[in-house]
Amino acid sequence: MTTHLEKIRKLGRSANPFFCLMGIDIVSTGDGRAALRMEIRPDMLNGVGWLQGGIFTALADEAIALALYQTLSPDEGIATISESTSFIRGVREGSLLAEGRVVRKGRRVAFAEGEVWADGPKRTLLSKTSAAFAVTSKKPVNDD
Repeated sequence: MTTHLEKIRKLGRSANPFFCLMGIDIVSTGDGRAALRMEIRPDMLNGVGWLQGGIFTALADEAIALALYQTLSPDEGIATISESTSFIRGVREGSLLAEGRVVRKGRRVAFAEGEVWADGPKRTLLSKTSAAFAVTSKKPVNDD
């Protein structure tokens, strides 16, 4: 069975429907880290013209998960336990770079962090996200 990480490496953006919807590109993966890039579109802005806050969180979450998938064995999966984002600065246009990294992966719980940056000549930190994940088993369930 092909893992999510193998699909991402083979198919890129098209392996993840959310990446397709949001226009997210994979910049890099490796060593429990991942980087994603996304262009801000007008339909991503809130009513007063700023990038909607949930997009910062969603982009960081995807980078974090992609970093974490690299540390899992083939019979493991993940489920979010908690996630918290601090918004540092708003943005209205341009390109975003999200970087995710694994802080610690145990047998039952994994901790990871992510940052979203305004990408360009002057990189500016926009948000920081911390998350905890349950490490789950993909073993088949016996319904008997």
